[in-house]
Amino acid sequence: MYNDEHNLYHYTYRKDGTEHTAEAPTAGPAVYREPWEAKPERKKKSRAGLKIAALALSCALLGGAAGAGVMWGVSRGGDEVNVQMSTRTPVKVNKVSVDGQKLLSDAENYAANVNSAVSINSSAASTNIFGQVVESASSGSGFIISQDGYIVTNHHVINGATSVKVTLYSGETYDATVIGGDEDYDIAVLKINATGLQSVVLGDSDSLNVGDHVLAVGNPLGELTFSMSGGMVSSVNRAINVDGTPFNMIQTDASINPGNSGGPLFNEYGEVVGIVSAKYSSYSSESVEGLGFAIPINDVWAMIEDIMTNGYVTNKPYLGATVGTMNAAMAQQTNLTEGVYVYSVEPGGAAEKAGLQVGDVITAIDGRTIASLEDLTAAKKGYAAGDTTAVTVFRGGEDIELQLTFGTLPDNQDNQHDATTSATQDQTGGYPGDLFDYFFGSRPGSGTAA
Repeated sequence: MYNDEHNLYHYTYRKDGTEHTAEAPTAGPAVYREPWEAKPERKKKSRAGLKIAALALSCALLGGAAGAGVMWGVSRGGDEVNVQMSTRTPVKVNKVSVDGQKLLSDAENYAANVNSAVSINSSAASTNIFGQVVESASSGSGFIISQDGYIVTNHHVINGATSVKVTLYSGETYDATVIGGDEDYDIAVLKINATGLQSVVLGDSDSLNVGDHVLAVGNPLGELTFSMSGGMVSSVNRAINVDGTPFNMIQTDASINPGNSGGPLFNEYGEVVGIVSAKYSSYSSESVEGLGFAIPINDVWAMIEDIMTNGYVTNKPYLGATVGTMNAAMAQQTNLTEGVYVYSVEPGGAAEKAGLQVGDVITAIDGRTIASLEDLTAAKKGYAAGDTTAVTVFRGGEDIELQLTFGTLPDNQDNQHDATTSATQDQTGGYPGDLFDYFFGSRPGSGTAA
């Protein structure tokens, strides 16, 4: 039954339904105790063994808790928890000027330079084979090089873009104009309509040593804007191949991800020593980490200035020939396994003036071995139009050294591409015209003029 006036939820299990008639105890005043107050002692049996075991267990727990920074105190009446709070005063990061003389902490480096870094978002529209307009978007990073709004980034960040927007650390967004760029060196210059901007301070990338500390600031994944990562210089003058184009790079283990491309790489003095350009996330079937790359600023600064003035690199060295890496058929004719084949030479061009002929194999430039077209392209990056160098070619079973003065890229050539490219076979499997004529007689073909 549920009719007990003292306990509405008391139920009787008696078959006859009667209730227990004992009087309910008289309620006394409620006694409140704080959790830490001792409870009334009760008489207990002596359990010395259990007390000793409990004491040993408590000591073990105290030791572990102390290692974790938390102290547990045991009193007679209960447990007490005390969390240790640090009283250290946070260090205030002062914004310092980059003068190339003072070593900066990572926090100071970031504070001094974050306003010079930018986030870049570009979009492009193209027509697919069905005649449909397809829009694409990409993100990257960059850095301000002048107070009136000139910005440096990678060429691949804005390549083919119909719209480019630049966002500053302050949150302001500007439409950007692409002044120009160069695909071979993966550099581009943008311009926004702004004044009074904070520009970076350029450093000397040639002074970097393996083990130097460097920092990258950028826009990883296109969303984590103005993030900074740090690491060391793993290698200098690292030759790598990116999509068939050779680059001389600074290798670093700083975390670099898609979206970081075009951002600045700072040394410990807060100076820009590189342009973040690529990251190898995999090699063959193996996953790798800690491989980031940046273009040395010394290698491209003259070209950046050239782009700012002329819209493209005007002093790129021009060979004036169609060349390509040796293949098996060519190797049989020359008994050479490596080198760069001369397919054709332009009348009046630098190659013809130097004495290069169809069928020559370029094996060295200024003593530097040339085993492939990539080697030749990388070697050319060390020269400008008008520079003279010694070119070693294999002809008629012997090595010949020629003096070649690089020419200037013709106006009708695409300034975004290095004109020295490998010659291609036509659809019937034939070689370019001049090469086929050299070996087999006249036959029409195709090739790329350099």
